[in-house]
This record gives sequence, structure tokens and C-alpha cells, in this order.
Amino acid sequence: MDIEDLRTFVEVADSGGVSPAARRLGISKSMVSRRLTRLEGELGVQLLARTTRGANLTEAGVTFRDYAAKTCVEIEIAREAVLPEGDLRGRLRVAIPLTWAPMHFVSVLADMARRHPQLQIHAEYCDRQVDLVSDGFDCAIRAGTLADSDVVAKRVGGISCKLVASPDYVRLHGSPETPDDITNHQALLGAEAWRFMDDDKIVTVQPQGRFSSNNGAAIAKAAAAGLGIAWLPDCVTNMYLASGALVPIMTRYPLPVGDVHFVRPSSPHPPRKVRILCEFLIASFERLRNPSDAEVHLATPTSAPFL
Repeated sequence: MDIEDLRTFVEVADSGGVSPAARRLGISKSMVSRRLTRLEGELGVQLLARTTRGANLTEAGVTFRDYAAKTCVEIEIAREAVLPEGDLRGRLRVAIPLTWAPMHFVSVLADMARRHPQLQIHAEYCDRQVDLVSDGFDCAIRAGTLADSDVVAKRVGGISCKLVASPDYVRLHGSPETPDDITNHQALLGAEAWRFMDDDKIVTVQPQGRFSSNNGAAIAKAAAAGLGIAWLPDCVTNMYLASGALVPIMTRYPLPVGDVHFVRPSSPHPPRKVRILCEFLIASFERLRNPSDAEVHLATPTSAPFL
């Protein structure tokens, strides 16, 4: 019995269809179908009832799925045990926020690919929140409040933010001095609520504006064009601030640091490539906080509840 056939069956069972399983495995739908047919032929039972909307487990499929999943996990653990220390293989599919990708995460993935030349990394940059299982991702990076209850999450770092505007906007319209003043300005909206620190208190403001986007890079360009004030991560605005295209405003009220989480599907035995990427991200945020520190070299993941 082929281990890849077992793995394919588990992916179809967990994702609910041939198409999402094919995306997750990085193979064609016809290859998935052939593997399923071969497995069912060897077992002599139907494991999946295929429909136009997906694939449902039969009674035999429900029973067999758990045994197949355990076997796949054991084989993966055995493969990792005999690989050279630190060596990673296979395919890693990760979803990354489009807004930050050029500023930070691209370099992290490039470093990981350089150290593990036999690892195939597929990164999808999008600001929508993907469904890890049905969309076929091994893991994802997310910022802010986590909505999913069916994923395992670990905080890997924080993103600092600033309120910014163009010099022309400030010259023509002035700058807000307090959070209450923001309602008198055109806000470039990426979030429904803006939060500021007032000593040890958090002040929440509902800004108003006529330009909105779910992409921070687009909001930064709109701010540089003088359309309004923007609440943005430093990684998006650093280049604009350095060139003078944007300036920080209302600095007496700093913005809270936003949490960045690494999330993965719920599983007691996540692949080592997922664990290693999590460690790379933690180290990268440590270097952002302490840029003078020497680079952290990761050979094996550290132990933590997430891992």
C-alpha cells in the first residue's frame, strides 16, 4: 500500500474534496483521483462518495481515515528521524499578509529556502483570511485578533504602527492633536476602529473618510498623495517616512503594538518544516527588536506548547 495514496486520502477526507486536496498536495486533480481509485481497489471498499460538491466519507472511510492519518504521521516522524540534522524536504505552503510581504516575510522565507535547498516553498500573499484546511495551506501568518477557533496559534512578534499624513495634507488641513480631533479629518480606512494609548488607557476612535482599502500599501500611497491621515504599520510606512513623503502625526498618543501570530491546522504532530518556519519567524522578530544582535541560527525547533 503506497504511503502517498494514504496521504492523499487523508487530505481529501480532511479538506472535503479532490480540488482542495490537490491544491494542498501540489498535484493535479487527476492524480488525486488515480491515487484514491488505486487505494480503494487495494482495500476492496469504497472510502469516499464523490459528488459535484465534493467528497463525503463512507462508513468504511470514516473508520479507515483515523488509521491512515496515524500511519502517515508515523511515517513522517520516521522520515524526519533519518534525515540529516536540520534537513527539510517536501512542500511548504504558507499564506502571508500581502501588505507586509515585501517588507519583512519575503526575507524570512528566502533565508529558510537558502538553508534548506530541498524544501519547496509556496507562499501566497493575500490580505483575506484563508481557511487553512479547505484552501490547502500548511500554515499562515496573521495579525490582530484571531477569529478561528479550529487552528493552533502562537504569537511570534509584534508590529509597531504610527498615525501618518503627507506634509501637504498637514499644511492644508493641519494635524489632529488628540484622538477626539480625528473625526474632523479625512481618514484613510483600513480598520473600522483606531486605538491609541493615553498613558495606561486605550482610547478607541471611529474614524470617518471616503477612501478605504484592505491593503496597507494602497492606503500608504493614498496618504502620500494627500488624501488623508492613515493608521499604518511601520513596515509599510518606513520608506515613506525616510523620503519625507509621509510624516508622523499626533505622536503624543502612541499606537498599541499589534500581535503577529503563526497559525497551523490543529494536529498533535505538525510537520517539522512548519515548526522550523515558526522558529524562523520568532527569530526574525527578535532581530527587529534587537538589530545589533547576531543572527540566530536555527538547527532544530525549540520546545513549546505550540510545537
